[in-house]
Amino acid sequence: MRFIISTLLVALGLNTLHAQTNKDTASGEISLLFIGDVMGHGPQITSAFDKTTNTYDYTNCFKYISSEMSDADYTIANLEVTLAGPPFTGYPQFSSPDELAVGCKNAGVDILVTSNNHSCDRGGAGITSTIEVLDSLRILHTGTFKDSTDRKSNNPLIIEHDCFRLAILNYTYGTNGIPFPAPTIVNLIDKDIIAKDIALAKTKNVDKIIVVTHWGDEYQSNAGTWQINMGQFIFEQGADIIIGAHPHVLQKMVWEKNIDASGKENLIVYSLGNFVSNQRDRKKDGGAMIKLTLKKENGKTFIADAGHILTWVYTPLENGLKKYYVLPAAKYENNPSFFDGTTSYDQMKLFISDSRKLFTEQNKNIGEYIYENEKWVLKY
Repeated sequence: MRFIISTLLVALGLNTLHAQTNKDTASGEISLLFIGDVMGHGPQITSAFDKTTNTYDYTNCFKYISSEMSDADYTIANLEVTLAGPPFTGYPQFSSPDELAVGCKNAGVDILVTSNNHSCDRGGAGITSTIEVLDSLRILHTGTFKDSTDRKSNNPLIIEHDCFRLAILNYTYGTNGIPFPAPTIVNLIDKDIIAKDIALAKTKNVDKIIVVTHWGDEYQSNAGTWQINMGQFIFEQGADIIIGAHPHVLQKMVWEKNIDASGKENLIVYSLGNFVSNQRDRKKDGGAMIKLTLKKENGKTFIADAGHILTWVYTPLENGLKKYYVLPAAKYENNPSFFDGTTSYDQMKLFISDSRKLFTEQNKNIGEYIYENEKWVLKY
């Protein structure tokens, strides 16, 4: 992992770091990888359980994609479960074993955003427990908070890498009608709150403001009017990048360059779909990761390139037990012998076809990473 925050800062919940000398005139590069919904349905919990040791282990779930996950300087994922302890349950009120977060970290995840419609599935105790587990694992996080003091310290989350300072904010449209009890806080999509938070982020001497949103209509491949309008509002407040989740299917990605004479740019992903889940219907059985490379030249920070990697969840039966493996789809699309039969391979190929059709028709200035000659190549 590539954390530069000390153990003491993590333990204290502090996230504001001192800018490095000559930051505003320095040059450099940083890569960010955003991945979709990390779910924990009941069959996933069963699959991760080892009867011989009476423990849970999610390591194998990410073993085919960990190299891609760990390649970026920072990998950010949406944790759409609570880590609230037993009884472990899936839908409709999620509580996954702590080992799910361990598996994410070991595979390369540096930051987990936690504001989503399942944040309150185990009430205030679940919110607090999730935060404490992530703190114990030294996984950076934002979106839900123990109390107002915690929110003040970790909203926005500030990360610093070489000459870069980035602000990350995270909000959800709601919590399935379950209110968050005081003193816990879940960041909700509210124009007044977002405007104030972005205004605060601007005072932190950051290079880019990133907003991760949990929004939209489930299972709809087209972004809704409310998403589009809210995204525009967030940009108008001063955000630079918006990454969306919740629909459990892919939605378009748009990178608008040179919006004004200053060279301002906005990049929005309306939905990254499912990263790992038990949803197996067409278009729900996979998602995408988007990798952004930011560059700084003479103090000016800009997006140098942006590309996605399609991901698909492979669920073979092994010794009578359903397993879950997240695959970088392009790496296996020409390797049918890897799969347990033609059905799984054909399902992945259909997901790839559907996704590329959607992105070809609706994406703007976002490329795809294709696996060629044992390496990833970004093609626009």
